[in-house]
Amino acid sequence: MFASDAGYETLQAFATSIGIGLLIGLERERQVDLKAGLRTFALVGLLGCLSALLAQITDNGWILAAGMLAIAAMMIAAHVSDPLDTGDPGTTSVVALMVCFALGAVVWFGYASTAVMLAIATTVLLYFKAELHGISKSLTHVDLLSILQFGILALVILPILPDRSFGPYQALNPHNIWWMVVLISGVSLAGYAALRMTGAQHGAALIGLFGGFASSTATTMIFARHARANAGLARTAMVVILLANIVVMVRLGVLSFAVAPNLAGSLLGVLGGGIVLGIAATLWGWRQLEGGDALPMPNVTNPTEIRTAVTFGALYALVLVLSAWLQDVAGNRGLYLLALASGLTDVDAITLSSLRMFSLEKLTAAEAITAITLATISNLAFKTGLVVVIGGTALARLTLPGLCAIAAGLAGGLLLV
Repeated sequence: MFASDAGYETLQAFATSIGIGLLIGLERERQVDLKAGLRTFALVGLLGCLSALLAQITDNGWILAAGMLAIAAMMIAAHVSDPLDTGDPGTTSVVALMVCFALGAVVWFGYASTAVMLAIATTVLLYFKAELHGISKSLTHVDLLSILQFGILALVILPILPDRSFGPYQALNPHNIWWMVVLISGVSLAGYAALRMTGAQHGAALIGLFGGFASSTATTMIFARHARANAGLARTAMVVILLANIVVMVRLGVLSFAVAPNLAGSLLGVLGGGIVLGIAATLWGWRQLEGGDALPMPNVTNPTEIRTAVTFGALYALVLVLSAWLQDVAGNRGLYLLALASGLTDVDAITLSSLRMFSLEKLTAAEAITAITLATISNLAFKTGLVVVIGGTALARLTLPGLCAIAAGLAGGLLLV
């Protein structure tokens, strides 16, 4: 009887619900306006699990609802009877207790792993209150607009687009095209946000890394311009530019994992050659750096602006059609010429189209990797031109060996495909 009523799985569910309560309560115990601490949260987690058990046995979901309402009423009554003038109405603790109760119930219904992950996420949100407030206050109008526009791109436009192919060579799929727009916008937004949060005072490494995710072209241009205006900034500009262009290859690796994971390992084997030689050249330049004032920030525009998204979507669609057409009429040679041409200004579109065609079995792995590598080398050639024309002789002398090393690494990796 006992083994039936309180078997191992049942005891494990109760223990997990108590552990969830202890985890969240451990953070709440630190608060000065303590109304519910370690023991209360542990008991509430257990209560949630017990309520779910009773609801299942009696086939009455109202038991869970009553338990949730009782927890909320208890906490509200505690705040009303013993108010503290802390400026905090205590709603966070009320909601945290209700979440703890719900997670205890979720454990009983067999979602223990999900409940534990949500408990950790809840604790993180509670613990980093000051940091989250600081980020919120530092957001500008443009930052908020970027987040909202990304929400529109990903959650409003994407779901309503038809997921079917049409047009020349059946190359156009609106849902797939816009998914690529969302992917590129998301990666760029992450780099843009990181660049905004770190600021210019945290050194060349962070600016180069995050600038590469946001816009390697903008990063290269702004530091080439500053290196020409201030010769003392040339070596720092070299490090930033090389890092930004190394990150381009990391970014392509991220895109390949998202779009064509079967190709990602082979592609990273080729990109890895450029990354390794690029890092070696960057470290050599980094050893020569001296401390200085805050660095200039790349002037990166809003990466989720609707016009920018539509422009990239149209470019990606055009590259898809051209890739299919050139592959049909000229074979690999036509595709590779397109990769060299389009890579001069935008490596993302040809990369995504090649990955997409590989996923549809219209390209072999070797053909897709070759097209992406040629586009990346072409893009490096374009950045080299920016360094020479905008940055001048001093910057070119420092930066070109590193850019050539990256290109040589890519070419060497390609020869091994």
